[in-house]
Amino acid sequence: MPRINADLVLRNGTVWCGHDDPHAEAVAVWQGRILATGSSDDISELIGPSTTVIDLEGRLATPGLNDSHLHLSSVGLLSSWVDARPAAAPTVSGLMDALRQRANTLAPGQWVLARGYDQTKLDVKRHPFREELDAAIPDHPVMLVRTCGHVAICNSKALALAGIDEATATPPGSLIEKQNGKLTGLLAENAMERVYAAHPAASEDDLVAAIERGGKVLLSYGITSCMDAAVGMTAGFTEIAAYHRAKREGRLPVRAWLTLLGDPGRSIVPQCHAAGLISGTGDDMLMIGAVKIFLDGSAGGRTAWMSKPYLGDDQTTGVRMLNDNELTDLVLDYHGKGYQLACHAIGDAAIEQLITSYERALEAMPDPDRRHRIEHCGFSTDAQHQRMVKAGIYPCPQQVFVYDFGDAYLSVLGEERGHPSYPMKTWMDLGLKPSTGSDAPVCDPNPLPNIYSMLTRKTWKGTVMDERQRITLPQALQAYTEHGAFSQKREARKGRLVPGQLADIAVFSRNLFKATPEEILEDTRVDLTILDGKVVHQA
Repeated sequence: MPRINADLVLRNGTVWCGHDDPHAEAVAVWQGRILATGSSDDISELIGPSTTVIDLEGRLATPGLNDSHLHLSSVGLLSSWVDARPAAAPTVSGLMDALRQRANTLAPGQWVLARGYDQTKLDVKRHPFREELDAAIPDHPVMLVRTCGHVAICNSKALALAGIDEATATPPGSLIEKQNGKLTGLLAENAMERVYAAHPAASEDDLVAAIERGGKVLLSYGITSCMDAAVGMTAGFTEIAAYHRAKREGRLPVRAWLTLLGDPGRSIVPQCHAAGLISGTGDDMLMIGAVKIFLDGSAGGRTAWMSKPYLGDDQTTGVRMLNDNELTDLVLDYHGKGYQLACHAIGDAAIEQLITSYERALEAMPDPDRRHRIEHCGFSTDAQHQRMVKAGIYPCPQQVFVYDFGDAYLSVLGEERGHPSYPMKTWMDLGLKPSTGSDAPVCDPNPLPNIYSMLTRKTWKGTVMDERQRITLPQALQAYTEHGAFSQKREARKGRLVPGQLADIAVFSRNLFKATPEEILEDTRVDLTILDGKVVHQA
């Protein structure tokens, strides 16, 4: 049998092959798959005249990262919006200046769109008011979206274009905030849809370009696979067409596992099902994954549905999107059609409602390996964990939320409920295989704050959020690779650097196993990203 020469060899470093696999010094790739791992000397025997050889120089190589929950097209689309994140606009006056500057570049009447503010990090510790937007930008409709994407502040022109005034009834699963009978400009959850409908929708061309832009951002962070959460939320079924076109035209930079929006009135599931697009349809680059239903909002925005009120308001327990029967009917329908489900539930009350619906579907139509997911699962309880283990329901959290929003959780929920949020070690110990992700553009897709948060449980301010939930670096990498693949039923194809698996590799600028958490956060980057055996990013 003729000897196989590798197409690509990485050597002279540390190769983390998987949580239960031994470390190696080198890895060989052939025809887009992992050929072998081992010592540098052993792998040198696979080097031929046409082999590309990369010297790791002591750096760490891992399987390509899998961001198990983000919004890929939105990452690309929002690159043209005003950056309202705290680092760019830490004060209300600075935020108004940024919006005003954008308005000055637009013709009167054109929309000013911004995203990223967090009222808990603004100097005034509150949401901006409609009147402040009116004063700063009087000639343009303005929509300022909170970092979570579940709350927006609009000026009077935007509200008028959306047909919202003081007499407008609040839709189910929504909030149209008023103070003393007057609109404050704050809209939450489904109420935001009227504003989105009032400004120009993204075209298929826009979406393809956004997918390409967003995917290139992910590659720069070593992310080779992602789950796009709630495909259809921006432009309906057109988003499915855009993904397939992007793939055909070679403009899909990363492996995408699509989660279809399944909310009542906005669902694209009927069209997808009629087209034969059910869970598992597709290939290694583009696959239909699951169906997503929103059960509540965000904790920092005080719209996650909790069993007990938020601090400072005995009446506020968040936003409940659906009643029990509505949710169970939807889950039974999608489960019966063969879909995996990946539904949004952050508050403990929403998680309770979702687990109950999943249990009923699995009892009615058993499938021990359906792997229904709870997206975020931020404030789950011990009793809920036991039910998840029994039913085969898996948490898909974003541990960077602890870093970015942990202090906000303490401010709106208090220490007793805030500190143990996103209990990663508990899930690990129970065998629930938690993955991790960024929910970008909610948080930056950079994996390093996410890893830092898993190792330290520290927020951006240095607050420690229940140190008992810290996990090890191998566990953090496992969440970003093996568990991400498991959550998509793709663990036989990717997530480890073992022979036969996809040759997706991330090379960090240092050996993370010899770095402190602070060095990982502040002084590390991804130097090289390899997808399907080809170098697709080089710092």
